[in-house]
Amino acid sequence: MAASRLFNERHPEVTIEWEARSLQDFEAYPLELLAATYDLIMIDHPHLGSAVAGDLLVPLDELLPAAFLDEQRANSVGLSHDSYFWQGHQWALAVDAAAQVATYRADLLAKVGQQPPTTWNETLRLAKTLPAGLTIGLPLVAVHAYASFFTLITQLGGTTYWSDGSPLDAEVGDQALALLQRLLPHLHPESPHSDPIAMSEHMARTDEIAYVPLMYGYSNYARDGFAPHALRYADIPSVDGEPRGSMIGGVGLAVSARTRHRDVCGEFAMMTAAPAFQRTTFFASGGQPGHRGAWLDAEVNRVSNGFFADTLRTLDLGSMRPRFAGYIDFQEQAGARIRQFLLDGGEDRKALVAELNDLLRTCCTIPD
Repeated sequence: MAASRLFNERHPEVTIEWEARSLQDFEAYPLELLAATYDLIMIDHPHLGSAVAGDLLVPLDELLPAAFLDEQRANSVGLSHDSYFWQGHQWALAVDAAAQVATYRADLLAKVGQQPPTTWNETLRLAKTLPAGLTIGLPLVAVHAYASFFTLITQLGGTTYWSDGSPLDAEVGDQALALLQRLLPHLHPESPHSDPIAMSEHMARTDEIAYVPLMYGYSNYARDGFAPHALRYADIPSVDGEPRGSMIGGVGLAVSARTRHRDVCGEFAMMTAAPAFQRTTFFASGGQPGHRGAWLDAEVNRVSNGFFADTLRTLDLGSMRPRFAGYIDFQEQAGARIRQFLLDGGEDRKALVAELNDLLRTCCTIPD
């Protein structure tokens, strides 16, 4: 909205109005309905396969200067920019970068003489030794149960299963589910019903959750005064301390193929993704920038208490979800099955892996 106001100041004849979606709608709402109504759309990269198959978006490489896109790619945070490149075209600009990171209350960990863990063994040790009334958390609504599972299979397997159409290795899937099952008894009771925003709110407004090992980071919660207690962020745990595999999220700014204002939309997108705007007005207005220059900016990190600098390694080592047509349906169904398996105390982990591999082939159109 701040970008739209600035654009209107520069172009008084142009008015851009935004309508907000919930986090759930952002993750699942069909793009074909949005593209038929709006000129500009904020999208999640896994929607690309269906969007391109339906001819819903403008290829930005046919609208924007090559030099601008080259600059964006060179200053991407991890795979953020490339996550919107599909079948030879750039379909969105990574104006917002995000991934699963670790979140903690520095004051609560300090009271028990602990630092944020860097390995899963340390995470389990922390969970077991926290005093009564203080726990770790993990968002386990379906999509985010899936996100944590995807992060773990990529981290443990050293490759991005499913994204290239390859099936998940049974042993790797077994290990990821086993790790989640080991965490489960130590989680805050609201975990099964929480998405990252609900968990961040609970963490910032009560003294019940000290640490979350995998959760999408929202830099506003790191700013003093945003909530009763500021949250702090760190790299995710791993087996060896190297924070690999985090499932990237973020938001891409795309242009509907149905728009009658392509040039105006293109100019607005360039202004919003430009490095100077990203590290100033975009961040100052509550945004979480996608440009690397903003993530490295001293003032941005001062105001956010180091949110960007403290999690950049995790984002640079992050993993990208599949973008096949039909993938969103797979993600929803897979997340629901993973969540239920965990809550039911499922035992045959490899059977679930086989079921998920079959589900991917059923839901998605995977090119040969």
